Amino acid sequence: MEWRCVSSGRWLRLMKAEWSDESGKVRSWEMVKRVESRGAAMIVATLKSSGRFVLARQFRPPVGGFSVEFPAGLVDEGETPERTAVRELREETGYTGEVVNTRPTAFSSPGMTSETVTLVEMVVDDEASENAFLETDFDDGEHVETIFAPRDGLLDFLNTRMSIGDAVDAKLLSFAVALEFSRKESVGVSKFGGGA
Repeated sequence: MEWRCVSSGRWLRLMKAEWSDESGKVRSWEMVKRVESRGAAMIVATLKSSGRFVLARQFRPPVGGFSVEFPAGLVDEGETPERTAVRELREETGYTGEVVNTRPTAFSSPGMTSETVTLVEMVVDDEASENAFLETDFDDGEHVETIFAPRDGLLDFLNTRMSIGDAVDAKLLSFAVALEFSRKESVGVSKFGGGA
């Protein structure tokens, strides 16, 4: 499959491809591609003292409002996703954290973009001296509000945020649904809502 550029801006390109499917029918598809395709690191950070999740709330023009998300950022040239996660967590929230796990790289929205995301799990020792006085370092035009969400009740927390008008990133919502499902399974509640 060959992609051609239909339109290009400073950060994104609209690409189009044509190919023949299994039956021989010619199909076309459009996608968005980053001008510099580096992928992103998404940070699942928890506070050591309470287990609460560290989340980001920021204005997102495509949704016309504020969105609640995991902190995240583009992987710079020569960086690993882990290094990006450490840098972005500090820049967006002021926290210094320790990487404890990295998940395989996946596609963020495979029907629309080739962008990849690597989920990096971090623990923040919020009682450590380096986290006593938090200083953020936003990119130009970026302003991120740090908010905290409970591990138990993350889904309810996000539902409340949506009820007051915030958008919620689908990756974060999917994570919350999986966490809730796992919690219910561990206490013997079936996926159909009944007891074990």
